[in-house]
Amino acid sequence: MAFARTSLRTTVFAAVATVVAVCSFGSAAADPGPWWHPEKGLTWQWQLHNEPVDTSINAQVYDIDLFENPAATVKTLHDQGRKVICYMSGGSWEPYRPDAGDFPDSVKSGPVPEWDDERWLDVKQIDVLKPLMAKRMDLCKQKGFDGVEPDWADLHNQDTGDLKITAADQLAYNRMLAGLAHDRGLAIGLKNDLDQVSTLAGLFDFSVNEQCFEERATCDKLTPFIEAGKPVFHAEYKLKLTEFCADSARLGLSSIRKNRELDAWRETC
Repeated sequence: MAFARTSLRTTVFAAVATVVAVCSFGSAAADPGPWWHPEKGLTWQWQLHNEPVDTSINAQVYDIDLFENPAATVKTLHDQGRKVICYMSGGSWEPYRPDAGDFPDSVKSGPVPEWDDERWLDVKQIDVLKPLMAKRMDLCKQKGFDGVEPDWADLHNQDTGDLKITAADQLAYNRMLAGLAHDRGLAIGLKNDLDQVSTLAGLFDFSVNEQCFEERATCDKLTPFIEAGKPVFHAEYKLKLTEFCADSARLGLSSIRKNRELDAWRETC
């Protein structure tokens, strides 16, 4: 019985310590989990269109579409020693996805600029969206992916019309997505969302960023990932390599140049 009481007391103390840590830092660090923890400086390829995926690109990490790629493609890349991330939308409804019918009209809002067939999702409705995102991550895990990239993680910075998403709304939603991924043994990347990097870098395992140099955003805001030893997978579309690679190297980003349609073509720094 003494052993049982001691074990119970140890368990309680450990639980309290965990709660204190989370409350103190705002989010638990991702490091203790049994999922893939990518290291900064990894090379990457990003192909979301013109499948089948070109598996011959010399990159350590592939980021490819969740729905358009079978488990066999993931296995092929694994057999080559690559890690594979599944791309999915976390903040928009796409009518052409196989699970599109699962999303109630109540969570859909106005069209996404430049993608008129997409609709913004009301991320304030976490209870509705959580099981839908969980199913997507279940599929990601079933296909053998190592991590997940949920797109549109910054709706508070987008023109979402009547939704009026606040930074606090987005922060709560992003933390929910991170929990779903880690519960399934998946690494998760924070997409863009530069103004919340300092808060979320401890919880997310890598970052995916588009055009921080072209848009004259503060790419330095991504340094919390680099300082934590985590990669920033970065892509530019319009800028030439000579216009951003030096700054990318200074910051420690894993940078590539891509066509906007994200086919197989790429250039590397």
